[in-house]
Amino acid sequence: MRPLLFTAVRLLDPATGLDAPGELLVQQGRIAAFGPSVDRPDGVEIVAGEGACLCPGLVDMRVHFGEPGTEHKERLASGIRAAAAGGVTSVAVLPNTRPPIDDPAMLEFVARRARQLKSVKVYPYAALTKGLEGRELAELALLKEAGAVAFTDAEQALADARVMQRALAYASALDLLVVQHPEEPSLASGGVVNEGAIAVRLGLRGIPAIAEVMMVERDLHLVRATGARYHVAHISTRAAIDAVRRAKAEGLRVTCETTPHHLALNELEVEGYRTFAKVSPPLRAEADREAVVEGLVDGTIDVIASDHSPQDQDSKRLPMAQAEFGVIGVETMLPVSLRLVHEGQMSLLDLLRKLTVAPADLLGLEAGRLAQGAAADLTLFDAERPWKITEAGLSSLAKNTAFEGRLVQGRVLLTMVDGRVVHRFTA
Repeated sequence: MRPLLFTAVRLLDPATGLDAPGELLVQQGRIAAFGPSVDRPDGVEIVAGEGACLCPGLVDMRVHFGEPGTEHKERLASGIRAAAAGGVTSVAVLPNTRPPIDDPAMLEFVARRARQLKSVKVYPYAALTKGLEGRELAELALLKEAGAVAFTDAEQALADARVMQRALAYASALDLLVVQHPEEPSLASGGVVNEGAIAVRLGLRGIPAIAEVMMVERDLHLVRATGARYHVAHISTRAAIDAVRRAKAEGLRVTCETTPHHLALNELEVEGYRTFAKVSPPLRAEADREAVVEGLVDGTIDVIASDHSPQDQDSKRLPMAQAEFGVIGVETMLPVSLRLVHEGQMSLLDLLRKLTVAPADLLGLEAGRLAQGAAADLTLFDAERPWKITEAGLSSLAKNTAFEGRLVQGRVLLTMVDGRVVHRFTA
């Protein structure tokens, strides 16, 4: 590899609080030096930033890819391409493949397939229970040894309290991270959208907001008893956020994440039976969306993750009750989240912390930082550049975006993994 020098960039490192103009040199796939100015080796390639932001590559801790089993929705290659276009250099993939990632052989299959693509780094979750069935614990110790970064039953809540208690006790002994889909299944069963006036007007069965906090509160009692590390996925309601806030104040090892669509959209998006706005958990009332933003600002919510959930056209262009849940989002995570910066609700460094070092630390990844000698996983972006999100302009194999036609600010210009350019924007 030729040395590569980024010049005239705004260096941003949330881990250290760095926010200053400068340069950064990449050699042999590593960050060789950065600062106000750096020495230029012979034969160096210059990337003129023209004031663009250069930060650690984004880390997306919650994506669904369809390989193996549902490649018609998303292959690893197409999902990784979308991630690179979104400035994401590391993704954690959920275990709800077919078959699920519930044994070391399946975990190694996904990791090996990703390595062959030589692009964005892929870190598999492992199933918390065998077959994602919620009855018998998977071989957690063997899966950790095989490289699982965390354990979850993906889109399904682990409903059995005794099984969850055993999982948390075992996870505590091994210092594993347990990730829960926060939804009480019997309350949510058959639900399509958020319970409320809009659901009634559309004649659709609702999913009550209390289904989320009931599961979170139950699990917090178990965390209190076991001392385990517990993470609430895609939190979406004020009550659940308040519960996590209290748990953190108590000293419990509890963290949570939200999604770009839950911080930017509310239940009004399902008007007209828009199935592309059908997600799990559902888009909530405006008061809950505001609570999500408040939780991000005050630090209760640790991470923003895309919850990229690709669906094919045949799964989405159906009546609302029959359509699949999920939206894609790995490619639009940064520009949608930048809304909080443009509206003055968060600083750019604080936002990037939730997209880089915070998820990396939760999963134990060597990522999310600008450090001399670290892997050159980098994202160059123009925080002000406007563009319109369109299905045709997205790299994912699936096109089920909830942001079709939206104007956003923030365009990824270049994505680098281990010193290799894996995405470059061309106007």
